Parts: sequence; C-alpha cells; structure tokens
Amino acid sequence: MSQQNLESLDVEAIREEFPILEREFDGQQVVYLDNAATTQTPDPVVDAMSDYYRESNANVHRGIHHLSQEASVAYEEAHDRVADFIGAAGREEIVFTKNTTESENLIAYSWGLNELGPGDEVVLTEMEHHASLVTWQQIAKRTGANVEYIRVDETGRLDMDHARDLIGDDTALVSAVHVSNTLGTVNPVGELTALAHEHGALSFIDGAQAVPNRPVDVSEIDADFYAFSGHKMAGPTGIGVLYGKQSLLEELEPYLYGGGMIRKVTFEDSTWGELPWKFEPGTPPIAEAVGLHAAIDWLEDLGMERVQAHEEELAAYAYDQLAAEGDVEIYGPEGGADRGGLVSFNLEGVHAHDLTSILNDHTVAVRAGDHCTQPLHDKLGVPASTRASFYVYNTREEIDKLIDALDDARALFA
Repeated sequence: MSQQNLESLDVEAIREEFPILEREFDGQQVVYLDNAATTQTPDPVVDAMSDYYRESNANVHRGIHHLSQEASVAYEEAHDRVADFIGAAGREEIVFTKNTTESENLIAYSWGLNELGPGDEVVLTEMEHHASLVTWQQIAKRTGANVEYIRVDETGRLDMDHARDLIGDDTALVSAVHVSNTLGTVNPVGELTALAHEHGALSFIDGAQAVPNRPVDVSEIDADFYAFSGHKMAGPTGIGVLYGKQSLLEELEPYLYGGGMIRKVTFEDSTWGELPWKFEPGTPPIAEAVGLHAAIDWLEDLGMERVQAHEEELAAYAYDQLAAEGDVEIYGPEGGADRGGLVSFNLEGVHAHDLTSILNDHTVAVRAGDHCTQPLHDKLGVPASTRASFYVYNTREEIDKLIDALDDARALFA
C-alpha cells in the first residue's frame, strides 16, 4: 500500500476519540501496540453503551413495557448490523457469544460431539490459536476422530500442496485462522473452504484478527461458520459473534440451555426457539451488543479499505525497521498484502519477556509469550516471541519509539 493510502486516515483526529492514549506513566505517553490482544474503545462506543444503561436498560424478549421493547429492538438491530457488516443473509445467521473461543466451542459441542466419530478427520493448521487447536483436540479425544495439521512453510505461509493432500474424503471439518495472531499471515480461507466442500466437509474460519482490520464477506468466502470478537475491533469485551449458514444452524442442537432459547417447555421435554435465539440462553450481552453495533458504525465511517491500508502500511514499516536492526529475528511473511497488522519477533540474546519489560519502561505496550500458539512456537524453535500489533490510531512514530528502546535491551544484556 502507498504512503497516500496511509495518510487517507486522519490518525490525529482518530486519536482524539481515545482518551486512554493520552495517559502517561513516569512522564511518558503510552504507546499501545497490543491491539491483537484487545483494541482500545473510542468515545462513540462508550457513549452508546452509557446511553443504553442510562435510558433503555431492561431485559430483552421478556416484557411488553416500553423499556423492554426498546432494549429488544436495540439488541435485534445489533444482529442485523453485524449481518450486514460481514455479508450474512440476515440476523438468523448471527449468534452472539462471549468471544471467538466460545463460538468455536459452540460448534464443537453442538456439531462435533454429535457428528464426529472414529475415522473422521478434523484438519487444522499449524498456526491455529488455542481456541481452535485445544477445542478440536479435546473433541477428537471424546469422539475418536483424528486431528491433522496443514504445515506452515519457512516463509510463515500455509503449504497449500500439503493442504490438498490432507483434505480428503475422511475430512469432516477444516478449521483455520483467517489471519494468524502470531505470524500475521493472511490465509487463503476461500481456497481452504472450497477444498473442504469438494470433499463434503464443513469449514470454520477464525476471523478474530481479520474482521477488525479488513473487509470480510462470509458469502464470498463461503464459510460454513465464521467467528470473531468485539473487543478486537474497537468494541467492548464480553461479546463475540458466530456466523453460521442458516441451514446448518437450524439442524444443530444447542449445547447451552435455559430461558430465552425455548419455544415450549413441559415437565417431560422442551423445544427450541427460532434462530438465532435458540443459541442465546439466559440474559444476553445487551449493552455489549449495543457497543458492537456502535463499533461497526464507527469502523465503517472510517472505511474498512482504509483501515486495511493503514494496518498493512504500519506492518510493512515495522517489518522493515526491525529487519534493518540486524540482530532481530522476525516471524511470518514480509509486510504487504499477505500480512495483517502485527509483527512478532525476537531480539538476539534477550528473552521476549525481558524485552517486553524493558519496552514497558519506555511505556511501549506489546505482548510477550506464545500468544496462545504454543505448538507453532515449538515449530519455530523458540519459547516465546514479542508481538507488536497495530490499529487505526497507531503511527510510524510509535514504531520508531519501539525500535529506539531496543538499544536499552542490548545494553542491559550485552
């Protein structure tokens, strides 16, 4: 992406909507580069949630009084807004969960436990987040199914020849991250979904690192299931999204039970309500749904193409600056269209946790560890890495501050 694309976002104006970015520690203004874990929340989202609590707070689908009706409409409209944002057919295909992990577990328990058996295969990738890897690993143990992994090559990309070898007639599900939270790799999820469908398998795409920073159309990808989280896209914590094709969701049995998801209950049996409510028992995340709606409005006002261009530019800049240091090992593809807005790396002779602590002394907030991808780090031959991840309010100058702080780490561990 060009410098012109980068400048098409008014970053200074955007930053004004995030008071937290003005915070200082020991006289130094915070540099927040931990966005792959959680993005910050702009004032319009906070205001929308506050307005809900101040003016419309009530339980949904429970009463006929005015406040309950207002809350119910807001909650339902949030489903509609999400559906429109990702290209789903309608609210019936949008289930609200707590996060991407719960979305993955919903399908694992509602579909996996009932449909998988000995001889069936679940195909994952070696770059899967634990939300996918651990979940399907445990479901396979319970059902007798096998889990296979598409290799990651030396560039940090998926070996698609290996994918074509692995995905076969015994494959029941292909589950893959859209964008790796460690390598930054943007995976060909449409191609993976097509391979799954060629063999009668379903596809589940983890979009936690994709929906926040690039246009996503689930109908174009043709994913059977797709999941993401509100807190990684300028929205609140406590709300995630599971997209599922309506025909598939209608066939699935819920795995959580209680009020709000039923049609009729007797002492002997129960029947389930309509989509998506049959998968949303109990009091749902109403205020969080209002916040997610506001976050989507805010992002679309910026323009998702511009958000993507900004992130790709920052990732490319960070990659180039780190590579120029000479003693930094970077993981994943070079900056560009096949890398999302993050860079994981290690500084020679300095453990990732030590480096992160030193960066924190400079008020640069990054993440250290295995990023919920332990098997991938084992494959890379490192116990941990440092991850800098970017969002719409970050700047090149903040990346420069990270680079400058590396000298302190070198001096301490020389």
